[in-house]
Amino acid sequence: MKQIFTTSLVILAALVGSAQPASFNAKGIGGGGAIFALSINPAHNAEYYAACDMGELFHTTNFGDSYDQVNFQQLIAGHNSKVCFTSSVGLLYSINYANDKVVPVKSIDNGVTWTTLSGNLDDSEETFSIDADYNSPNRVIISYYTNIYFSGDGGVTFNSVHTALNSSAGNVVGGVVFDGNTIYIGTNDGVLVSTNGGQSWTTASIGGLPANEQIWSFAGAHVGTTTRFFCITAAASDIYVGVLGSDYYSFPISIYSVDYGSGTWTPKMTGVTTTTDFPMFVRMASNDINTVYTAGSNSNSYPDIMKSTNAGAAWTHVFNTTSNQNITTGWSGQGGDRNWGYGECAFDLAVASTSTNSLLFGDYGFIHKSKDGGSDWKQAYVDSSSQHGAGALTAPNNSYQSCGLENTSCWQVHWSNASTLWSCFSDIRGIKSTDGGNSWSFNYTGNIANSTYRVAHQPNGGTLFAATSNIHDMYQSTRLQDAQLDANDPQGKILYSTDNGSSWQNLKTFNHPVFWITLDPNNSNRAYASVIHYNGGGGMGGVYVCSDLQNLATSTWSLLPDPPRTEKHPASIVVLNDGKMVCSYSGRRTSGGVFTASSGVFIYNPATNGWTDVSDTGMHYWTKDITIDPNDASQNTWYAGVFSGWGGPPNGLGGLYKTTNRGANWTKLTSAATIDRVTSCTFDPNNANQVFMTTETNGLWFSTTINAAAPTFSLVKSYPFQQPERVFFNPYVSGEVWVSSFGNGMKAGNVNIVTGVLEFKHAGTSLNVFPNPSTGLVELTLEDQGLIGSGNLKVFDLNGKLLIDKPVVLNSGPISLNFSNLENGIYLIRLWTGDVEVRNQKLVIAR
Repeated sequence: MKQIFTTSLVILAALVGSAQPASFNAKGIGGGGAIFALSINPAHNAEYYAACDMGELFHTTNFGDSYDQVNFQQLIAGHNSKVCFTSSVGLLYSINYANDKVVPVKSIDNGVTWTTLSGNLDDSEETFSIDADYNSPNRVIISYYTNIYFSGDGGVTFNSVHTALNSSAGNVVGGVVFDGNTIYIGTNDGVLVSTNGGQSWTTASIGGLPANEQIWSFAGAHVGTTTRFFCITAAASDIYVGVLGSDYYSFPISIYSVDYGSGTWTPKMTGVTTTTDFPMFVRMASNDINTVYTAGSNSNSYPDIMKSTNAGAAWTHVFNTTSNQNITTGWSGQGGDRNWGYGECAFDLAVASTSTNSLLFGDYGFIHKSKDGGSDWKQAYVDSSSQHGAGALTAPNNSYQSCGLENTSCWQVHWSNASTLWSCFSDIRGIKSTDGGNSWSFNYTGNIANSTYRVAHQPNGGTLFAATSNIHDMYQSTRLQDAQLDANDPQGKILYSTDNGSSWQNLKTFNHPVFWITLDPNNSNRAYASVIHYNGGGGMGGVYVCSDLQNLATSTWSLLPDPPRTEKHPASIVVLNDGKMVCSYSGRRTSGGVFTASSGVFIYNPATNGWTDVSDTGMHYWTKDITIDPNDASQNTWYAGVFSGWGGPPNGLGGLYKTTNRGANWTKLTSAATIDRVTSCTFDPNNANQVFMTTETNGLWFSTTINAAAPTFSLVKSYPFQQPERVFFNPYVSGEVWVSSFGNGMKAGNVNIVTGVLEFKHAGTSLNVFPNPSTGLVELTLEDQGLIGSGNLKVFDLNGKLLIDKPVVLNSGPISLNFSNLENGIYLIRLWTGDVEVRNQKLVIAR
């Protein structure tokens, strides 16, 4: 009889030092970013995927109690990255937004790895939708802007189904219904039908829709002899490919239904008020023709879910936000830290095709779920231990733990002391922890800006200062032009707190974004701040200095002269021990999108009130952070992160640059062919040779040879997100490293190696794991009363590739395995006797 036991096995190497973290844990308050493209596994309704426009594809197998995410090296998600489940074990389809392309992909290992469909007709065309037949997994439908295609061989080849009648509006695929060999595609050009498994297609003749209305969203189900469709229509002039759920206001016109083959589209609007209800998506289970749901928003700009149990004869609101009537909430809800207006509108609604009672929707910040057809809802973005019961106002200022759904941008993690942390965020302002970062809250007052970009702290628990703005995503590609950055910003301020971030007060209002603040280590009452405002060269942006910070709200801030070449887009600031200040100026693009040569690294000398341009020519267009080597007592060694631009001169310049003489000469340490855009680097405080480097699309990188003439960098494979922003080491926990990100919140890991012995026991079996210092190997002792004879001990990576295959004799003493050739990460270790697998365990290597 085959026996499989599964557990976690941690191999601890007998080495001293530090290395890449073997894993990262999500930290934060959960939620905060938009959620799209939801899908529920028909065979296991507790499993679903959810996509975020920041790139994550989140995955849960316990109906949102916790999440992991697909590694960015395999798939980067976007608005339309719906995961299509199939009855073929491990086979999934989706859409990948990596490498500036949007292409259909598939996985054959249940979402671990993804490959582009070989038959995709044009990788330069954006794929806007993908649908697969769960019961016939080789049937796949994709759409480009103006064309819809069908594959009957799993994406090896595609044939045209339909070309948009209006090339300007394109093909809007509102939904696909697979019903045996009959397939229906609801589009703005009508319902396309195939009765022969996709080989040929016609447009169904269904009357009833007014001439000015077209199908926007479409769903259907089949029971017995009845095939029933529902659709939401909008004005033909308003429909085009790319409309999102946020375009809800006055967009939908009506809900219709028809029993295919026996009638015409009939309005189903009883219970729907057209001036207050704006349904955008219609969904139903494939095995229930009477129960149907819609999701959208309403005139209060709150998420709005409606349900009909009588085939649309009447609709009721089932997501009842008044007093959170039937909603178990997290930090958003009536009375909470944010009200329902934060989520605002549905971006997608998913109903399990095999169970009309299992459904969920995503909005501007969150996922909410129901297991009972919408009678009761629960939040699905914070750990359930910190949620609030339905039927009562959400309590504000509570602490929450992450469940893994971290989907907004974090700029900095700061420790005021061992237990008190403040983290700077976009969209959710900032969050505070009083238990060492395990849980987080909005338990503070006085900071109402969209984004907190940077905090600085006076020594010995002194005053905390924050740079804030209502403009998010600063110095990303969409925040470099004057139209975005020169607008009036009432939250462009410096705030201060004398109680470690519990309360904030206004120190200085600039009415323009404040991106950075830093204190002079030589004078705790002197500070510098980066303010952004170009205004044709006459703006008030630049670097400001204050020398009487002790006066707080009455302190005086003076604008320094502009460095040469610059255009009032200052970024990071560092004050050296000799009193000089180093500042990076970031990119600026004209209204036509052209980068100006106004970026770089500059030294300010307060003695002369003058600047020196010490930029390499590669830094002239889009420089990011400046880092001073903490191990160079003379502070002559600096590192600068640079992004490549586009459109000619800025191309191919990105990477990590180093100088050992304060900018007189620079060396580019990375190749633009491998790493095109670097944001920042951070030294391990316990290892002068070790740095972490963050990039825009290439993930987190690591070097243990940073002081070499040509240091080598390797990807930290255990970090799953494409755009880490900055790395911070916990000053109170040795080896604990935190990574902030542009869209994936915070994650924490540990670089320290822990040595020791682990023991695994299960039902009369013991597996002892211990390092053997004399051999440098890890030894395993397998003891099982029922295991005798010979076998094979095999190690696989998560892609199923066999890495180690060692013949073993059972119960004959220790088995030595050499893991020195394996990088830190997660592997599978399996034991066979003959062709029978008797052990299957997860192997985590952490050096």
